[in-house]
Amino acid sequence: MAENGENQAGRHQEVGHKSLLQSDALYQYILETSVYPKEPEPMKELREITAKHPWNIMTTSADEGQFLNMLLKLINAKNTMEIGVYTGYSLLATALALPEDGKILAMDINRENYELGLPVIQKAGVAHKIDFREGPALPVLDQMIADGKYHGTFDFIFVDADKDNYLNYHKRLIDLVKIGGVIGYDNTLWNGSVVAPPDAPMRKYVRYYRDFVLELNKALAADPRIEICQLPVGDGITLCRRIS
Repeated sequence: MAENGENQAGRHQEVGHKSLLQSDALYQYILETSVYPKEPEPMKELREITAKHPWNIMTTSADEGQFLNMLLKLINAKNTMEIGVYTGYSLLATALALPEDGKILAMDINRENYELGLPVIQKAGVAHKIDFREGPALPVLDQMIADGKYHGTFDFIFVDADKDNYLNYHKRLIDLVKIGGVIGYDNTLWNGSVVAPPDAPMRKYVRYYRDFVLELNKALAADPRIEICQLPVGDGITLCRRIS
């Protein structure tokens, strides 16, 4: 989002920051005190590789990577899915959290970005947990639902992809996640634009996807099949626990 009454030029220089905290110093404090000292070496290496990529704003932030890693351990996740991989920072956070026989079905339309991070994932010894599929996720999800044997089989699903399809994903994922399982939707506060007036100055891509994010947030809050918790981590993440 463009400046809204304050100069944001000096804020959040950290790659993949997307922090909604108003103070850059406070965000740096969190990173330097709690995140970086505990960040596994492979994740640090992949974060530094991703920082050099021209699309680095797409990466999961280091604090969100730490959160996902902890969450997966807390829920004892074993069978997971990720829609939207980019260079694989959140994928690596997931793979490191899963047990040795854990599995991640990972989908992205761009294999090239994934292969940027793959050597680090391989070196970390977790590549065997990942089943990467290049291409749109919706046809894969439709096939899984049609097969009938994947219903309620996923412990955790993380979605960080095309915001205009989030509701389409949700319609399918709610059948694939188990009762008691969790779906995490990333970017649900969308650069803070969800509370900006419609005529506020914002980047084109922020404005384009804003309505889709607003629609998703309303739909999740009204869905009786899930309990939700929206957190201001990264660019906003909404956790949905399937209850029926």
